[in-house]
Amino acid sequence: MNSEISTLIENWKQAVMAKDVDRIVSFYADEIVAFDAVNALQFKGRDAYQAHWKACMEFCPGPGIFEFHQMNIVPGADSAFAHWLAHCGGAGPDGVVKSCWMRVTAGYQRIDGQWKVVHEHWSTPFDMETGAGLFDLKP
Repeated sequence: MNSEISTLIENWKQAVMAKDVDRIVSFYADEIVAFDAVNALQFKGRDAYQAHWKACMEFCPGPGIFEFHQMNIVPGADSAFAHWLAHCGGAGPDGVVKSCWMRVTAGYQRIDGQWKVVHEHWSTPFDMETGAGLFDLKP
């Protein structure tokens, strides 16, 4: 089962690198609740998260960076979770490449015999005194 989740994560990662939004969201449950690091406190439902992914891809039309490190998968019979550090970013409309390290946690559930992402959480640490994101941190 650990390999099933690993395969799901790798296939989802490939969809992100291909900028294939329809394929990206095919890995999510209809009722996904996502805490992304940008633009909203939360996204509820696949349609809302799909619109967010589309906007992200338009913001970074150039080549992307999407590397996963220190992945840990905790398997279960019908639910599982994983967490990892992600180095992600890409080239914006101006061609300038921007990237940072983020923390990712994802929850998975077997729905009708198929693993789906039911929760996803991306975050960046911040400085409590200034409120600024700490985008220069590295593992």
